[in-house]
Amino acid sequence: MARGLPCALTLASRDGAFAREAAAILHGGRLRVYYSADLVGVEVGGAVKNVMAIAAGISDGMGLGLNARAALITRGLAEIARLGAALGGQPETFMGLAGAGDLILTATGDLSRNRRVGLELARGRALGEIVATLGHVAEGVHSAREVAKLAAQHRVEMPVSEAVCAVLDGRISAAAAVERLLARASKMER
Repeated sequence: MARGLPCALTLASRDGAFAREAAAILHGGRLRVYYSADLVGVEVGGAVKNVMAIAAGISDGMGLGLNARAALITRGLAEIARLGAALGGQPETFMGLAGAGDLILTATGDLSRNRRVGLELARGRALGEIVATLGHVAEGVHSAREVAKLAAQHRVEMPVSEAVCAVLDGRISAAAAVERLLARASKMER
């Protein structure tokens, strides 16, 4: 935004009228502001995309290719939508900026701190060392465990999130997490 490049975002509030009015005030120029009353969906999208960005970074760091990255992002979006729906989020939220848009940016962007954590984990660096030298907070490192807990509480299947959590906790290596995901049985996509 500071460089005058186009930017789009979602402004969320439980109060739909407030969200609409605030978005109208901020909207203009190169800033497109959409609004939503789905606070739960926007929050879930914003938290879980960081976990998925770590997964995408691991994939990129291991040189698994663009198809693997696309598959992780797509399956990650499915996980976000499943958890979001279980918590009361609206399905359309996950297909918009607060879901797919934020996930794509965070999982592919060179400035993504969470993706950078994944890249470094794939290179074999210790999480403590990565976090100490990052210079910024990588939210996915902290939210991965909470995402896993919420998924378990609501009986939501989230294999990518679980794999990231296992790598962050040091229970398995990044390479072992990839192999575990690839060894899963074939199933109907949803």
